[in-house]
Amino acid sequence: MPGFILKIRKCRSSSILVSAPCEEIVQSIFSCYWPSAFVFLINGGNVLNGKIEQYLHSLIPERTGLLKELEDFAMENNVPIMEPEGIEVLLQILRLHQPKAILEVGSAIGYSAIRMAETLPEAEIVTLERNEARIEQARANFKKAGLSERITLIEGDALEAGPKVMEHGPFDIIFVDAAKGQYKRFFELFEPFLADAGIIITDNVLFKGLVAENIEEMEMTRRKRALIKKIRDFNIWLHDHPHFDTVILPIGDGVAISKHRGDKNEKA
Repeated sequence: MPGFILKIRKCRSSSILVSAPCEEIVQSIFSCYWPSAFVFLINGGNVLNGKIEQYLHSLIPERTGLLKELEDFAMENNVPIMEPEGIEVLLQILRLHQPKAILEVGSAIGYSAIRMAETLPEAEIVTLERNEARIEQARANFKKAGLSERITLIEGDALEAGPKVMEHGPFDIIFVDAAKGQYKRFFELFEPFLADAGIIITDNVLFKGLVAENIEEMEMTRRKRALIKKIRDFNIWLHDHPHFDTVILPIGDGVAISKHRGDKNEKA
């Protein structure tokens, strides 16, 4: 694909822009070490445009059966599930990393958990959900998929689930797809349960591109503006984290991939 990768490395005194061929980002994403950088795919000088996005979407195999049923239900009922391009990136990371234990923060109707479990038949998945209706739907969907024995659903507020989650850890991968305003708290709460050299994947970190807009000049609610600022702050905090290397991919609604640098028992 024609284009360039712009790696934006922020430091206290300045920001450094480094351009590189697309092949480099493929290596940086799917290797044991990801550079500490925000990564944006540029096509002809513009951020990934609608035509390219539609083309890439057309290459993704059509889902059938239960998966198609869940996607249709999510669309009709405004249930937030991961975008097709984002889920494909997530599943490819799982294929490469081959985790044995996965923690998902935010089950919704169980779509992502089912996709992950089907991709990795040997993996055990723990998923968190607090919405009673979604809990019931997720459990029913796990049963339909024949995955109830491999997917453990913990009910309740994720911010209060630490003790229950700890019983199932450590986790090779933690996938966060829940309340965006709480991303930093989720990261801090569940990071201790991550295995050495584990990966934390966070969805929706570009929030429909609004993190890059001048939101002070846009008409929106005060609550939405505050949420965008929280996501921006989280992205910077994540980028500057002393123990993780992070890339942000403009796939779906923005996917942050954060890899722990090594032995979690080492002191900073």
